[in-house]
Amino acid sequence: MIKVGVFGASGRVGKLLLEDLKSKFKTAQIKASIKVNTELLQFYWYLGKKIIEVQKNYKWGSKFLEKLSQDLSKAFPNVKGFSHRNLKNIRQWVNFWDNEKGKQVVSHLFQIPWGHNIVIIQKCKNIDEAIFYIQNSLKHGISRNVLIHQIESGLYNRQKKAIN
Repeated sequence: MIKVGVFGASGRVGKLLLEDLKSKFKTAQIKASIKVNTELLQFYWYLGKKIIEVQKNYKWGSKFLEKLSQDLSKAFPNVKGFSHRNLKNIRQWVNFWDNEKGKQVVSHLFQIPWGHNIVIIQKCKNIDEAIFYIQNSLKHGISRNVLIHQIESGLYNRQKKAIN
């Protein structure tokens, strides 16, 4: 009787094992990426709320955001998310969604990438349209380029007309 190792006589079991391990690893990578994204966006939400709260006490032209950006960038030199532009985006994002209708979908905001969130608030004309694109992104897992194309080609309006 010939003993066959883990990889079998033809290597078939080994190939199946390898495919299974590769698949599990890719799934683990995706889950880790989603978790990191969620935590980062929850931090951005907190940061945006703090920026809005503190800016109420500053005069226009005080360069508060610029100074905050410099301080955070100095404290975390390897982090790109603290640029002046991104802090403005964070503040705009929180302002856009911090209302009754927006609060209903805040948890969904944390499930799509930051780039998607920015595209949505900068290109959508109203909150209903923005909610549509968030739900569409979650449902179909679309890329940012596809999202931009859908918004610019008016998918929301076409879908709305088709329903009516």
